[in-house]
Amino acid sequence: MGLTYKSAGLDLELYEQAMARLPALMKRTHTPRVQDLPGGFAGLFRLGNSPKFARNYADPVLVSGTDGVGTKLKVAILAKKYDTVGIDLVAMSVNDCLCLGAEPLFFLDYIALA
Repeated sequence: MGLTYKSAGLDLELYEQAMARLPALMKRTHTPRVQDLPGGFAGLFRLGNSPKFARNYADPVLVSGTDGVGTKLKVAILAKKYDTVGIDLVAMSVNDCLCLGAEPLFFLDYIALA
């Protein structure tokens, strides 16, 4: 039997199951300023001031941060506790922006599944 995705550690069925669950999970984080982009590979966030939003910005500046899972994953492996890696990833990315005085508006990162 030759080399397959599964023998290399990639379970395509499990990948498809995880990818099918992602849209509903991500939708839970949407605010009124998030714009739909069906099939898109980017995110849209409306900055325009409007009376329906609590804050009107005089001079808006977007602050974006991203963090990797490297050290978090190493610690998780050592602790044999994997259910907090995603939480830590989001928290550290948000904290980096908060330290600059930014209001968390959206999350920008990647998800690597193998």
